[in-house]
Amino acid sequence: MKKICLVGCGTIARLHAKNLSGAAELFFCSRSEESARRFNIEFRGSGSFPRLEDALASPCIDAVVIASPPEFHKDQVIRALSAGKDVMVEKPMCVTPEEVEAVGAAAASHPEALLMVAENYYYKPLLRKIRALIVARRIGDIRSVRVKKMFTQATAGWKRKYGALLEGGIHFVALISAIFECAPERVHGRFPGRREGKPERTSVVELTYPGNVTAELRYSWNTKSRTGGAFQHSRIRGTHGQIVFESNGLYVLRKGYRGVRLYFPGLSDLMGYREMTREFLQCVDDRSRKPYSDYERARQDLRIVFDAYRW
Repeated sequence: MKKICLVGCGTIARLHAKNLSGAAELFFCSRSEESARRFNIEFRGSGSFPRLEDALASPCIDAVVIASPPEFHKDQVIRALSAGKDVMVEKPMCVTPEEVEAVGAAAASHPEALLMVAENYYYKPLLRKIRALIVARRIGDIRSVRVKKMFTQATAGWKRKYGALLEGGIHFVALISAIFECAPERVHGRFPGRREGKPERTSVVELTYPGNVTAELRYSWNTKSRTGGAFQHSRIRGTHGQIVFESNGLYVLRKGYRGVRLYFPGLSDLMGYREMTREFLQCVDDRSRKPYSDYERARQDLRIVFDAYRW
């Protein structure tokens, strides 16, 4: 059983700890030693570390899961890779283009260590079903994609520092990227209601892909929604039909010349966390495996976000 240290002991770390419990021997590290000790007790871990350098210096630690606030990711990832530890880092992987390149340089310098990004949307049953329908050409050639998730979300603590697109919309950028499997040729961003000097809370990102195929993402943290963002619909239009899906992944509707068909991709792992955790553990165990959610995909997704912010 591999020994994995969770770095950061907040809400998302709790989710990772639940998914890793029983599949790995857990250790904990946090800026608050008390938080690390509490997590260690709650999840029946094997110990806690007062500092990251102590965890990285420990020969018993095989890998780290970095679940700290985003401003710490770059330095912690580089330090972990330099120590020869496998890494899974929460999204967003970095908060500036310069940080992205610094992490890439560190990963290239330490190819023996695994670097995976915890982008759970790549592992959602929703995406698996959408890709299967596209590959089977159930809607012909894609002509446009329109993704929408607009709701109200309070921002407390470190989340106040970052725009909604970077911190939350990045999930849907990843979803669109996985549908096309290539980088867009053009990116245009609009941020209705944005205040000067304040992080945006609503974004409209327009993408153009080869063949003049277009995609649009509408994402908001300050739009009232009676359902809290549930039962909003996104669409993929093709030459022979369309795919309509509940944006969270509850269901998928295919409409085409053969009629209409409704699918429920998988409610047991709706957000894809279990499948993501499974792949991380497989890659730690088998060094010949490479994760789908790797550095290059995270780099491409973040480039879309940073390009949108330039407008």
